[in-house]
Amino acid sequence: MENPEAKPARKILVMDDDEMIRFIAEQTLSKAGYDVTCVADGAAAVEAYVAARKGDRPYIAVFLDLNIPGGMGGKETMKRLLDIDPAAKGFVMSGDPTDPVMQDFAVHGFHGAVDKRLLYKKAELDAILSALA
Repeated sequence: MENPEAKPARKILVMDDDEMIRFIAEQTLSKAGYDVTCVADGAAAVEAYVAARKGDRPYIAVFLDLNIPGGMGGKETMKRLLDIDPAAKGFVMSGDPTDPVMQDFAVHGFHGAVDKRLLYKKAELDAILSALA
């Protein structure tokens, strides 16, 4: 039987084609108390997002790598997630903070932009995650 006083799951979905980035994201976010799912491309992100909603355990946020070579990147993935769930909270990630999508993230449906080089530094992570609490 479930504990009615238990906190709701703090689930985060991370999409990145780089296995090391996924590993670091999972380790860092798990230590911060989040239930983390990592996937390598947009199709897998959409599939995981839909499954979590159907299972009544939705993600509170998604972090999407802007560019996925040979696959669906963050911009298209966010568009599809917003079609599924207009309230989806997405953050675009890139190692290039000068990319036009990073500069104008809200136009593309994102709640924020994250320079991947800074994502796993405690101060930056705390600032991003405090907006989700």
